[in-house]
Amino acid sequence: MRKLSGKRYWLIGASEGLGRAVAFELAKAGAQVVVSARNAERLEELATEIGDGAEAMSVDIASRESVVAAAEKVGEIDGVVFLAGVYWPMKATEWDAEAAETMADINFTGAFRCLGAVVPGMVKRGAGHVVITGSLSGFRGLPGAIGYGATKAGVMSLAETMKFDLKDTGVDVQLINPGFIKTRMTDKNEFNMPFIMEPEAAAELFVRHMRSEKFSLSFPWLFSRFFRGSQFLPDWLYYRVFRM
Repeated sequence: MRKLSGKRYWLIGASEGLGRAVAFELAKAGAQVVVSARNAERLEELATEIGDGAEAMSVDIASRESVVAAAEKVGEIDGVVFLAGVYWPMKATEWDAEAAETMADINFTGAFRCLGAVVPGMVKRGAGHVVITGSLSGFRGLPGAIGYGATKAGVMSLAETMKFDLKDTGVDVQLINPGFIKTRMTDKNEFNMPFIMEPEAAAELFVRHMRSEKFSLSFPWLFSRFFRGSQFLPDWLYYRVFRM
């Protein structure tokens, strides 16, 4: 089991929702957390609420300069948890180019910016822990998920590739794929969301997985089996079963 107590983790995308709940859960496990997002005031309030040496570091992950500057200020860390994400429900027939590009820039390219700022240092030191947040929506294309589903599929592939490449470097990689979590993002959905979870319950599973030596976790368990199983369906059946 991985020891979290006494370790220093940089949480990117921690101001609300799952990221906020994970910050509290990690602090409860004895980790020192550095919480990051764009809203500096909200981050300071969060760090104060967490206590126990929690630090706040505002960052705009759409800007490489901002990410590099934040990483330098954060300094040496034991682990990084990428939780940042934006979402708008969108069909290809109702394409919003600006929103789609924003999802790609934050959810996908933002992960490259942030990991690129810390992973080389971890490799050089021969130690580190990288946790990437995917989604059940990333396993296969879904209706009305232009932008979000594609970006999550991208970061899931990124985590899998890093798992290969960082073997025997001392840098561990984990991928966590949640289902629906009650946040401001899911409040935008007008469809039924099965097995939707509160952020605190999801954060408990999230951090429990971080303690483990396993690579990936998809949850809720029953709901995730549905999505994982979809990968083995022939196209004609998949598009019939998953249409809305």
